[in-house]
Amino acid sequence: MRKSFLIFGSPAIEDAEINEVVAVLKSGWLSTGVKVAQLEDDFRKYQAVKHAVAVNSCTAALHLSLLASGVGSGDEVITTALTFCATVNAIIHAGATPVLADVDPETMNINSSEVEKKITPKTKAIVLVHFAGRPCNMEELCSIAKQYNLKIIEDCAHAIETEYKGRKVGTFGDFGCFSFYVTKNVVTGEGGMVISNNEEDTNRIKMLALHGMSKDAWKRFNDEGYKHYHVVECGFKYNMMDLQAAIGIHQLKRVEANWQKRQKVWQVYNDAFLDLPVGLPGLIEQDTRHAYHLYTIVIDSKIARISRDEFLNEMTKRNIGVGVHYLSIGEHPYYQKHYGFKAEDCPEAMRIGRQTISLPLSAKLTTKDVDDVIAAVCDIIVKRKVIV
Repeated sequence: MRKSFLIFGSPAIEDAEINEVVAVLKSGWLSTGVKVAQLEDDFRKYQAVKHAVAVNSCTAALHLSLLASGVGSGDEVITTALTFCATVNAIIHAGATPVLADVDPETMNINSSEVEKKITPKTKAIVLVHFAGRPCNMEELCSIAKQYNLKIIEDCAHAIETEYKGRKVGTFGDFGCFSFYVTKNVVTGEGGMVISNNEEDTNRIKMLALHGMSKDAWKRFNDEGYKHYHVVECGFKYNMMDLQAAIGIHQLKRVEANWQKRQKVWQVYNDAFLDLPVGLPGLIEQDTRHAYHLYTIVIDSKIARISRDEFLNEMTKRNIGVGVHYLSIGEHPYYQKHYGFKAEDCPEAMRIGRQTISLPLSAKLTTKDVDDVIAAVCDIIVKRKVIV
């Protein structure tokens, strides 16, 4: 048993980030400024797009993208039943009605054929999620969107490094939304980014993210003299701070090196768990690049002789932090009450949500950390087999 608790998703923070944050503190400019602009430019180049807008969360990015897509009251937006609540909440905050589509049992991504079944005259957009860092089938989804004249918003919270047929995800739809939350592959503590190739949409998102004030209103206090601004829409307080961007600038510089570290851990896990009675992540599809954000295993109590929640508790007892990604949206009381969702309506998402558990997969993991995770998993599963 480990002596200290292994925190799930603990980020790899180095001196470069710490020194940059200290420099920002000493500068006196803590909120939106030149560091945010630098992170936007760096991210734009990494994703090979024309525009990027930094915001305070991926939730904000999704909300603003929906608004910029013209989504509002009376519209329906189709999304996956297997996602974090933020994806659905953003649709609700935009004034639209969320419609859930089931997932593919192998990839755990939204099932294209299920999406098409859910389309009605009220459907305005599809919000898809590249779950765990695996790309959705963008060829099929883009074809559906084109046929029915729908907007596509890509939730890329897990997928900064992900590619589909040689192209970065987030660049297929009208908008790509990214998360820099503390457990993500690039972190700023809290934070997000919207990418787009449409300048008009980008300018509107930038404006809405800062109270609806005219473009570059954050520059009103700089050393060039005070600049007047005008409020042109009723916007939000969604801007990112330089304090956050100072971390993200250096995190982004190491994004590929950290991806390689997680790839190695992924393969070690695959090899170690190959003969255990648990479900492992599906094979990575040809002509795609997986971001290796989540390593999820499926605990079927009939096969593993232990329930997912029992397994979760046993891992915690062994000082190994794990995650649950995710109970399906139909499991949650709020959505059941207000939208009539039932978990059984999306059976694959329901099953996956009740059986999966995410193991630590961070660039910060040491060889000993990985060995401890493997030992704990094997100990729990093998002992349970013997006992039964």
